[in-house]
Amino acid sequence: MTKELKNFVGGEFVSTRDGMSTELVNPTTGEVFATAPVSGPADIDQAYAVAASAFESWKNTTPSERQQALLKIAQVFEDHADELVAVESENTGKPIAVTMSEEIPPMVDQIRFFAGAARVLEGKASGEYMQGFTSMIRREPIGVIGQVTPWNYPMMMAVWKYIPAIAAGNTVVLKPSDTTPASTLKMAELIAQSDALPPGVLNIVCGDRETGKALVEHKTPQMVSITGSVRAGMQVAQSAALDVKRVHLELGGKAPVLVFDDADIEAAAEWLAVAGFFNAGQDCTAATRMLVAPRIYDDFVAAMAEQAVGTATTLADGPTGEGLVPPVNNVHHMDRVLGFLERAPQHAQVVAGGSRQGDRGFFISPTVVAGLQQEDEMIQNEIFGPVITIQKFDDEAQALSYANGVNYGLASSVWTKDFGRAMRMAKGLDFGCVWINTHIPLVAEMPHGGFKHSGYGKDLSMYGFEDYTRIKHVMANIES
Repeated sequence: MTKELKNFVGGEFVSTRDGMSTELVNPTTGEVFATAPVSGPADIDQAYAVAASAFESWKNTTPSERQQALLKIAQVFEDHADELVAVESENTGKPIAVTMSEEIPPMVDQIRFFAGAARVLEGKASGEYMQGFTSMIRREPIGVIGQVTPWNYPMMMAVWKYIPAIAAGNTVVLKPSDTTPASTLKMAELIAQSDALPPGVLNIVCGDRETGKALVEHKTPQMVSITGSVRAGMQVAQSAALDVKRVHLELGGKAPVLVFDDADIEAAAEWLAVAGFFNAGQDCTAATRMLVAPRIYDDFVAAMAEQAVGTATTLADGPTGEGLVPPVNNVHHMDRVLGFLERAPQHAQVVAGGSRQGDRGFFISPTVVAGLQQEDEMIQNEIFGPVITIQKFDDEAQALSYANGVNYGLASSVWTKDFGRAMRMAKGLDFGCVWINTHIPLVAEMPHGGFKHSGYGKDLSMYGFEDYTRIKHVMANIES
C-alpha cells in the first residue's frame, strides 16, 4: 500500500482544497511508494496567510529564543536520524549508510551554526557621523519568505533554506521538489512533535511546476529563494522583478577541475572519482569537468577509468547497498543524462561506463568521457549525472580560458604542488569557490554560492544568514 502525504500548514498536516495528488517513485525500484499533494492557488493562499499571521509574533522573538528553537530542532533531528534517513533513502534511492554518515552530521551542524548566528549579527558601530546626530543600524527580518528546494539533496537543501530564514526572524512557506517531498515533510513532523516552533513559522506545500509558479508570484512573500535549474532561476527572477521582491538564487554548476602535471595522479583520481560520482553526480559542485595538463593526460585518463569501475564507485543497489553511487532521481532525468552520451561527438572516447545498468530503477554506470573539446555539449551544459568529462590544456592561460569558458560560476578546484600557480588560478577562476588539492568539502562557517548563471546570494555562513535580513538606518537628534 502507498502512503498518502499531506501539506504542513499552521503546525498541522492538511489536505489540498481540490484533492489533487501525484505519485512518488522509489528510484531504486522504479515502483510507486507514496502519493503527495499537488497544491493549487487556494492552498498557497492559505499557507501564506498563516505564515503572515505567525510573522507578527515570531519577528518579535529574541535571538536567544530563536537560538533555543533551532537547537531543539538540531537535537530532535539527531535523535531521529534513523527515521529521517530511511525516508530520504526511499524517496531518493540513496544508500542508508552513506546518507547517515555524509548528510546527517553536516546538516545538524549547520542548524547549530545558524542557532549561534542568530545572536551575533554585526553592523556598523553606532556613532555621530554628523554633528548633533547619532546614527545606528538595525538588522531586521524581511518578512514571509517563499522557498523552493531541489530533488538532489531534499533534506539538506531544505535545511539550508528554512533554517537561516527562521533564525533571522522570518516565517517560511517552502515547496520541495515534486519528486522528493517526503523527507521535508518528515522534518516538519518531527518539529511539530517537539514543539520547537510556533505553528505557522514553517509551512510546507507540495506540488508541481505550477505550484512553484504560484508560490513565487504570490503578493505576500517579501523574498523568494530557490535552489534549482538555471531555467527555473531565470523564471523566478523575472517573476519577482514584477513585484520588486528580493531574490536568492542557487542554480546550476559546471565545476572545472584543473589538474597540472605536478599533481599526484593516483591521489587526485581517487579523490575526484568520489567527488564526481557521489550522489550519482547530482550535485551542482560535482567534480565532473576535468582539465588536464598534456604530460599527464593519458595517465590521468587511465587512472579515472580505473576509478570508475573500482569498488569505491560501485552502484548502490538498494538502501543497504555497499556502493557509493545511487540511481539518478527519475526516469526522465535518466533519459536526459543518457541523451548526452548518445549524442557524443565522434572525437569523444567513452573510456568507462556509458550506459544504463539493469532494468530495475534508474541506474547509470559511472562514466568517463575523454577527448572532448571546449564547445562540445557535454562541456558547456550541466549533465547532472555520473558522467566525468576530460579535456587537455596546453598551459595555464588555456586552462583558465577553458575553465571560465562556460556560463556557470559556482565551484572549481586546482590540483598542483606549486603554491604560486595555485594562487594564480584561485585569483583567475571565475567561480564562487576554489578548492586547492581537494574538491567538494563544505563547512557551515564558509559561504556557498556562485557567479554568472549559477545565481547570486549565499547559502551557509554569516553571509547566507544576512541575506535573510534587511538593514534600517535610525538617526536621532541628540541636541533637541
